Amino acid sequence: MTMHPDIILLVLDTQRLDRLSCYGYTQETTPYIDELASDATLFRRAYAAAQWTVPSHASMFTGLYPAQHTMLHASSVLPDTLTTLAERLSEEGYFTAAFCNNPLLGVVNTGLQRGFHSFLNYSGWMTSRPHQTGGEKRVFDRYRQRFKRGLAKTLSSMQDIFARSDMLLDLSFSPLMAPFWQTALSFKGNTARSLQDTAKLHLERRGLEKGQPLFSFVNLMGTHMPYHPPPAFVERFASHVSTDKEARRFLRHFNSDVFGWMAPLVNNIDEKNKAMLDTMYNAEVAQQDELLGAFFKQLRVSGALDHTLLIICADHGEHLGEKQLMGHSISLYDTLVHVPLIIRDPLGNFPRGTSVDHLVSTRRIFHTALSAAGSSTDAEETLTLAQGLNGDPDQGSVFALGITPQNLLNVMQRRRPDLIQARHLDQPRRAVWHERHKLIQTGDDELELFDIVDDPQENVDLQHILPEMVETLRAYLLNFDQHMYNIPRGDLAEVPAAAINDPQVYRRLHDLGYLE
Repeated sequence: MTMHPDIILLVLDTQRLDRLSCYGYTQETTPYIDELASDATLFRRAYAAAQWTVPSHASMFTGLYPAQHTMLHASSVLPDTLTTLAERLSEEGYFTAAFCNNPLLGVVNTGLQRGFHSFLNYSGWMTSRPHQTGGEKRVFDRYRQRFKRGLAKTLSSMQDIFARSDMLLDLSFSPLMAPFWQTALSFKGNTARSLQDTAKLHLERRGLEKGQPLFSFVNLMGTHMPYHPPPAFVERFASHVSTDKEARRFLRHFNSDVFGWMAPLVNNIDEKNKAMLDTMYNAEVAQQDELLGAFFKQLRVSGALDHTLLIICADHGEHLGEKQLMGHSISLYDTLVHVPLIIRDPLGNFPRGTSVDHLVSTRRIFHTALSAAGSSTDAEETLTLAQGLNGDPDQGSVFALGITPQNLLNVMQRRRPDLIQARHLDQPRRAVWHERHKLIQTGDDELELFDIVDDPQENVDLQHILPEMVETLRAYLLNFDQHMYNIPRGDLAEVPAAAINDPQVYRRLHDLGYLE
């Protein structure tokens, strides 16, 4: 068997770039990631292709932008015509394993689980056990595993129905129900155990053939709402919460107000509450970093890191009250889509201790992993992130698409329809970054232009000051839209059937202008 490096794709779900010390944050929240980054290549201008979990992961798993893979909602299923990264690597001879803490990826049947020999879930009604990754089993274990597989299949179907039901989703938003499912369903999974299981597989290699390379996808939910960091980290980053009854009362309310995690704010968030959320988020970041430190140490001491392509990124960030927004369901501001991307490479294609300032899209993680495995086509090879070290395959521009998840819109329509109209939540958002400027287009006419170099917080809209730049970037967006399917806009006959077999997808493609 040809020797290829092991590959670990480590996704820090909901990790804001501006809270990592290695990206300039003034507080020391991530010393262990910083140490790893100092021995790797750090991309300073990496952007996710979408603002939330499902479409962003789908882009990393397929190498496509969201309008191409059509994974726009929690109910979306990846078209059979598309091949995932795990499927490609499995065909190349890799053992493919997932260690997933996000229920939208590991529990809901999206098709993103395709291609994995082992897919361990750490959230949901029935979490996976580590020994399912492989190894010898006793006779009793076989019967127990058969029973568990049957039970898991039944529970998986029930959870899938739950995830696709607007009524049940609305019920889960109740402050009385939220604490129950957050605990009973292990909503944030188990970061420590998932990292331990990943390290164990890479060190012991149970269930693998001799010399077989290993691909592991790891999703961590440590920084996702709700916020319950251990006391030691609260003391380090949010010590006032322990003594401030009002702060604790607000935090209890916030942690159970699931609708409030996602819906836009009517007014600016109170500065005191904003500061409290910031510090609690930082505590979660630091606690997850400490667990990552132990994981990195295991790989390093064992020598496994020396033959592993380690890709660390985020699928998206998180709004904590900026621009009257919460969560990550709506906007395409950099707070959500400007994400960390760090690559440590044993092959020498990514120099150690360097940083890259080119604009890149995280969809190119797909091409990068295939290249390392020796299975990329000539066209895919041109998009590996290693190519961006000396040139710019994205030609100075990257794109993102923001579609509000349909199930959230449906719940909001019942609870706060005024917000949908006021914030244009039912309109598609497109963004293009070119050199130092960024254009966001909401619907057909609403535009925002920012200089993200001088104004990284996107506070000053320049559209009326730089109208020529607006027209240039609108032309880039139009050209990008027209080439998503390599067809003229409105030519329905050539649109792949897989893209329109879902009524919601059909409606969204119509909204985007692909269908008349």
